[in-house]
Amino acid sequence: MLTVMFGVGLGSCQAATLFNVRTYGAIGDGVAMDTKAMQAAIDACHASEGGVVYVPAGSYHIGTIKLKSNVELRLDEGAELLGSLSINDYARDIQGAIEGPAFDECLVYAENSKNIRITGGGIINGRGHTENFPIGPREAYHDRPMLIRFVDCVGVVFENVTFKDAASWCTHLVNCDEVVARKVTIDSHVNRNNDGFDLDGCKNVLLEECTIRTGDDAICPKSTTTRLCENIVVKNCRAESNTSAFKCGTSSRGGFKNITVSNCDFSGTRMGAIKLLSVDGGILEDITIDNIVMNDVEGPIFIRLANRGRKYDKPTEQIQKQDVEPEGVPVGNCKNIRISNIKATVTSDIQKRCGIMISGIPGHCIENVMLENIEISYPGGGTAEDAEREIAEDIARYPEQFFFGVLPSWGAYVRHAKNVEFRNLNMGTRAPDAREMIVADDVEGFVVK
Repeated sequence: MLTVMFGVGLGSCQAATLFNVRTYGAIGDGVAMDTKAMQAAIDACHASEGGVVYVPAGSYHIGTIKLKSNVELRLDEGAELLGSLSINDYARDIQGAIEGPAFDECLVYAENSKNIRITGGGIINGRGHTENFPIGPREAYHDRPMLIRFVDCVGVVFENVTFKDAASWCTHLVNCDEVVARKVTIDSHVNRNNDGFDLDGCKNVLLEECTIRTGDDAICPKSTTTRLCENIVVKNCRAESNTSAFKCGTSSRGGFKNITVSNCDFSGTRMGAIKLLSVDGGILEDITIDNIVMNDVEGPIFIRLANRGRKYDKPTEQIQKQDVEPEGVPVGNCKNIRISNIKATVTSDIQKRCGIMISGIPGHCIENVMLENIEISYPGGGTAEDAEREIAEDIARYPEQFFFGVLPSWGAYVRHAKNVEFRNLNMGTRAPDAREMIVADDVEGFVVK
């Protein structure tokens, strides 16, 4: 082991001890199993009160490794961790996922640890293609490992690394505080459920200058316990997804508070770029989204307050069918949302995936929403029959905008809401549309300026 200088926090330097994984027996030829050697280096680093576990250039074939307090896993440029293609090489003595139990296994794990980092310019590759980890039926799925899961950790840094090709979710942080992800690239769209950052009950989080391309939600604060997901800043990021770029939900037991998203590009996103959801009794309040570019997207904004009421007191998969009933938790709230300076081009041949939707449920209103300086080009093409459509309440159904069908407006549909204000809207259609630009239903204090 060697003593080196390395940056900590936001740029300070201190002496640290370097533990080269090859010293502990790692081969790095992409064939030999290097899990034990990698773990031995991590354990030695932790036992020495911390330092750098150094991974030089090479391809390291591993199953689950467990990071520990005061350990920086530094992947040199040219270094790549290759996830095993056998599910038997992934640890089971770890905390699994309440939402999505088929994804309990993961490649890099940490629990109850402080000051852990993954840095250095290298790649963590889950090799999670469907031919390696097939998709099972929705009621069962098949075991498909996540790339990273950290639980109950404080002081987490990801910087200048690439996370690639998870078999399910990519980066799952549960009850983690003081998290920084800077200049991280996530490229994960080779399987189902390929989320980027899932932040469950996390506090004081900064995502900055990240590039995220995913098959499922790119940036997704979640809430499966009564612990709030709060004080989250996302800025100067580029996110592209097949389902959403930024989404609060789907689990929303405790809820979300004090979240800011700014100066981001969410272009190339399907099924809704921005989704703000409270359906399990939690709060969703004090959300600010500003200066967002969204070219070639579907459904630019979806805000939903509903009554699924799930406790998340046991592991459960998501249910998306229509004929579901509330599960018992009282309805939460959804209020104090400001979305401004949006430039979007909506492109879709699927009419039900277009438009802005803001909807509470009878007796429970979304409150205090401001949309300002909104410039959106829509495809148009709605019919007179579309304009007369009655939209189902579906108060307990999985919250996805297109489940409601084609909206009776081409621009924005607002229902069960109070104090909603639209200022400086510049919205139009590229083809004729028989619907109104805005339709409001059971809305108190609606202002368009």
